Amino acid sequence: LTLLENKIKTAGVPVIITFDGWSAAGKGSMIAKLIRSLDPRFYKVVSFRAPNEQEKRMPWLWRYWQSLPKKGEFLILDRSWYRDTVNAFMYGEIDKETRDKRLDDIRTFERQLTDDGYVLVKIFLHITEDEQKKRIEKLENSSVTSWRVESHDIKNMEKYDKFFRRYDKMLESTNTAFAPWTCVGANERASAELEMLTAVTKAVSTAVSAKEKGEHYIPEPQFDTCGYNYPEYKTIEMPALAEVDMNKSLDEAEYEKKLKKYQDKLFKMQNLCYQKKIPVIICYEGWDAAGKGGNIKRITGALDPRGYEVHPIASPEPHEKARHYLWRFWTRLPRTGHIAIFDRTWYGRVMVERLEGFCSENDWMRAYNEINEFEKELHDWGAVIIKFWVQIDKDTQLARFTDRQNTPEKQWKITEEDWRNRDKWDAYEGAVNEMIQKTSTTYAPWHILESVDKKYARIKALRVVIAELEKVLD
Repeated sequence: LTLLENKIKTAGVPVIITFDGWSAAGKGSMIAKLIRSLDPRFYKVVSFRAPNEQEKRMPWLWRYWQSLPKKGEFLILDRSWYRDTVNAFMYGEIDKETRDKRLDDIRTFERQLTDDGYVLVKIFLHITEDEQKKRIEKLENSSVTSWRVESHDIKNMEKYDKFFRRYDKMLESTNTAFAPWTCVGANERASAELEMLTAVTKAVSTAVSAKEKGEHYIPEPQFDTCGYNYPEYKTIEMPALAEVDMNKSLDEAEYEKKLKKYQDKLFKMQNLCYQKKIPVIICYEGWDAAGKGGNIKRITGALDPRGYEVHPIASPEPHEKARHYLWRFWTRLPRTGHIAIFDRTWYGRVMVERLEGFCSENDWMRAYNEINEFEKELHDWGAVIIKFWVQIDKDTQLARFTDRQNTPEKQWKITEEDWRNRDKWDAYEGAVNEMIQKTSTTYAPWHILESVDKKYARIKALRVVIAELEKVLD
C-alpha cells in the first residue's frame, strides 16, 4: 500500500475509503491500521456524526461534497452518507420516504464520482450480536472508554435484529457495479484487518493499472451487484436562439417606473423567503457583452446585502480542477433562506470546456445528465432555481466590443479571449441550443432574456424572479 500510494499521486487518482457497520465493530482501529501505511500529507480522515445546525441548512449531501479529496489523495471516512440514511432512519431522525430518497441520491452520487475517476472502496464491518454486546459492555465498564458509548450504540445493540434487516437492505440496494461493498467479518480483529487491507490494496492497484493504460477503472464486486438505471427528467421544449425575437424594448420612463416597482416587490419577497427558509439560486449564462453584469446589478439592487452572495465564476483554480467539476458549485450553495447568484455556472462544462477541448467528449456528454441530477437534488431540497440565458445578436456584440475597446474606462472588460470566442460564434450557438434543450426541465427551466435592449432584459429578469418566487411562496 505504501508503494501504491506513490503511484496514486503520480497517476492523479483520488481515493475514498468509507468505513460503515455496526457500533463497536472496530471502525476506529481499522482506520488506525490503514493510515500506518500512508503518508500523512496525502490523506485526510473525517468522522461524520449527526449533522450540525449549519449542515442542516444545506442539501444533505453537501457536507460530503465539501470533503472530496484532490486527485492523488486519500479520503478516509469514519461513517459516511450511509450514516445519514439507514442509521438516521433507525434513530428516528428521518422518515422512511426520506430514507428511500436518500438511497437513490447515494447511487447517483457514487456513480458521478466513479464516472469522474474516483476510486470508492466501501467497507462494511460486520459482527455478531454476542460480539457486539460483549464489546459495548467492555467499553461501558471502563472509566477510560465509557464516554465512547452513546445512546445510539445502546439502541443499535438492543435492536440488533431490526438493524440487521435494515443494513441488509442497504447493502443489497447500494451494491452497484461501480461502487460495490466489501463486507468484512470483524469478530476476529487480525483477520478483519488483513481482509480490509487486501480489499483496499486490490482496488487501488487495479485503478492505478487502469489509469496507466488509459482505461476506466472497473471494480471487482465481492457479491452480485444490483442494477442501476439512469433517472429520466422531463424537459420543456425551448425555441432555438435564432428564433428569439430580438426587437423587444422599453423607453426610459417606463423602465424607471417598472424598475422601482419590481425592485420594491422583490425586496419584500426576499424577506418572505428568509422567514420560510427557502433557498434561491439564480444562474446567469449568456454571450460576452450581453449585459449579465448590469442585469445582476438590478437584481441585487433590490436585495438586503446580508441575505445574498454573488459568485463570479472564472476558469477553475488548480485545487478546483483537481476535483469533480461540480465540487466548486456545491461549495458555493446558499444556506436555507439565502440567495446565491452565479455569474456563469456549471454549464461551462457543456460550452467553453466542450468547445475549447478542456474536457473529453465523454465528459461533456455525460454532464447533461449530471447537471439535471444536480439541479433536481437542489429542487428536492427546496431550492428555487432560476436560469437565465442573456441573448444578443452578433452585430450587437460587435458594437459593444468596439465601444469597450475604444473607451478607456471600459477597456478592462474586453480581452483577446473575447475576440477569439466571437470567431466561434456559430459553434457556441449550436452548443447553447443543445444545452438549453437538454437541461430545461420542469423544475429548473431556462428563461431567455432578449438583451439587445438592456433595459428590457433587466425588467424581464426581475419579473421572472418574482414570478418564480411567488409560485413557491403560494
